[in-house]
Amino acid sequence: MRVVIGEDNALLREGLVLLLTSAGHEVVAVAASGPEVLPALLAHRPDAAVLDVRMPPSFRDEGLRAALAARREIPGLPVLVLSQYVEETYAVELLGGGAGGVGYLLKDRVGRVDEFLSALERVAAGGTALDPEVVTELLTRRRDAPLDALTPREREVLQLMAQGRDNATIAQLLVVSDRAVSKHIGNIFAKLGLPASDSGHRRVLAVLAYLNGR
Repeated sequence: MRVVIGEDNALLREGLVLLLTSAGHEVVAVAASGPEVLPALLAHRPDAAVLDVRMPPSFRDEGLRAALAARREIPGLPVLVLSQYVEETYAVELLGGGAGGVGYLLKDRVGRVDEFLSALERVAAGGTALDPEVVTELLTRRRDAPLDALTPREREVLQLMAQGRDNATIAQLLVVSDRAVSKHIGNIFAKLGLPASDSGHRRVLAVLAYLNGR
């Protein structure tokens, strides 16, 4: 996989380079500031981009803006965004386009190497990867009747779906059968008023669109 990294912290940037190259991926470019990101992405057109939300010069949302601009120029460009904290506005904006190939992780997740690499691979394949804490924030923010109607187990399944987990993985994590997971998902779609025919990352994005109020 060819990857472009956008991260201003030199230690984390070099750590990402080492982690990715050790896993057999190729880092084709690195950017240390917001204005460097878009030109690097357009020049290399990587298989995926790993970008910090806040980058110089203003340390506000340069990385996110570059990601959104790049996806307009290169439709479907897989982007995994990293953030120090749960910032709901950024998560909603990134996911609002309704396309796959997006991820939003807290930087702490990078230290969990297997989880990080798995998330990046899901994003590169056109799926989604949301940090569990981000999903929890989105669920908490939307306090309305449909969500209140979900059982605790259905909420667990919804959170794992939003992270990009497939049915088999959800069954394994919750120690239940695949059939039970399918039943929970059917109940979730019915209660949220979402099309039961949606599958794969489209299904996840449909749920996230609902949670984000889009």
